[in-house]
Amino acid sequence: MAAASAAVAAWLPAAQAAPAALPFAPVDAGTVGQFRLDAGSTFADYGKALTAVEKNPAVAVRNATEVLTSGGRTGSAGLCHGTGLSGSLSPGGFCWDKADDTSNSYTTAGGWTPQGLSGSYDAKADGLWDGRRTFVASWHFSRGMGTPGAVANEFARVSLVNAEGGGIRYNHLLLVRPTLDAAGNGNFTAAKWTHADGVVWYGTKLFVANGRYLQVYDLAHIWKVNSSTEAVGISGSASSARWSNYALPMIGEYRTTTGTAACAVVSGTTPCLNSLSLDRTGADALVSAEFKAGAAGGRVVRWALDETTGLPKGTATAAYSSPVWAMQGAATDGDRWFMAGDCPSGVGDGSGDALKYSCIHYARPGVEPHVLTTSPVLTQNLGYGPADGRLYGINERINSTNGIRVVFWIKP
Repeated sequence: MAAASAAVAAWLPAAQAAPAALPFAPVDAGTVGQFRLDAGSTFADYGKALTAVEKNPAVAVRNATEVLTSGGRTGSAGLCHGTGLSGSLSPGGFCWDKADDTSNSYTTAGGWTPQGLSGSYDAKADGLWDGRRTFVASWHFSRGMGTPGAVANEFARVSLVNAEGGGIRYNHLLLVRPTLDAAGNGNFTAAKWTHADGVVWYGTKLFVANGRYLQVYDLAHIWKVNSSTEAVGISGSASSARWSNYALPMIGEYRTTTGTAACAVVSGTTPCLNSLSLDRTGADALVSAEFKAGAAGGRVVRWALDETTGLPKGTATAAYSSPVWAMQGAATDGDRWFMAGDCPSGVGDGSGDALKYSCIHYARPGVEPHVLTTSPVLTQNLGYGPADGRLYGINERINSTNGIRVVFWIKP
C-alpha cells in the first residue's frame, strides 16, 4: 500500500491512553447490513475457461504440496534486518533472497513489492499444511513509480513458502485470468492492475484483495508452464508465465460495488478491501481492512465464510472504525484486535531508515488503542494463528542496496 505518513495520532503508547482518544468503534448494524460481496457469473465463466485450459497438454496441473516440495528460491531463517519488534514478544521470522529483498518498483525496469501475508496458520485449523509450516505472500509489480511514466500494478504474483526443517524455500506463482475463445479454446492472461493488497489462504482457496475486488484462486489448480519467457499464456505447444515456473488461475471474483463504481473508504456502504486476515475464533470469517492515507477511520469488516464451500457467503457480520492512522493491516485473537499503522507522535524513531518504524496497536471493541510494539518500516498485513498464538506480519519497505524486508511473528 502507500507509504506511511507522519504520525499525528491522538493517543499515547503502552497503557497510557489519552482521555480524548478515539475508540475502536463498532459500525452501526444498519450500515453493516448493506455491505455485500457480489460474484455475479464470474465463477461459472472462469470455470469453463479453466476446464478448457487444463485439457491442453501445454500446462500441467499441480497442487500446493507439490509446489512447496519442489525446491525453488532460498530465503534465510531469522530476522536478518532491524525490525523494531519488542524482544519481550519473542519475535521471529525470515527474509527473502537478495533479489526479492531489494526489488525496486521505482526503477525504470520495475520491481516487485510484497503486500499480503497468510499461511498454514490460516489454511488449516491445526496450523499446518500436510504437516508443514508454510506461508503465502502476495506481491505487485510496478515500474517507474514517482515519475510521469509510472506503470502501477502491471502484474501480480504470490509466493508459496516452505518453512519446514529450519530452511526457507519458495516459488513464485504469477496470478492469471483464464480465457475462452469463440472456438472453445482455453488460454490465460496476466491478472493485470492487481495491487494484491492482502491475501488469505483458507483450505485450498486463496483470496486476494484488490480495492473493490476480492479475487479467488484455488491452490488445487496450479499450472506448471513448460517454458520460461516474458510472455504470458499459451502459444502453440508452449506455455509461459512471465519468467515464473507456475501460473495460478482466478476461479471467481467478488466486488463490493455495482457497475464501474469505485469503493469508498471510511464511510458509505461499499467498503474497500485492502488488507486481509482470517478469524477462526468463532464462526470462520474473512477480515478486510481499509487503508486511509494520512488519516484515521479505515474500517475493519468481518465477512462470513461458508466452511463447506470455502467461499464467502456475501454478507458482513460486523465492522469497526479504526482510529489508527494509515492502517495497513488488522487481525484478531477473538478478544483483542491488532492493527498495523502509523505510530503516535514521538514513537518509532531509531529505524536507521529515512522512515520511522511502524507500530502495531491493540484494542478491544469500544476501547481506545494502545501500542503493543514498534514494527518493521511500512508493516503491511497482519494475521493471527490460533494454533500457536502468534501474530504474523510482513513489510514492504524498498531498499535497493541492502534490503529491509522481513516476514515476522510475535507472541502478543
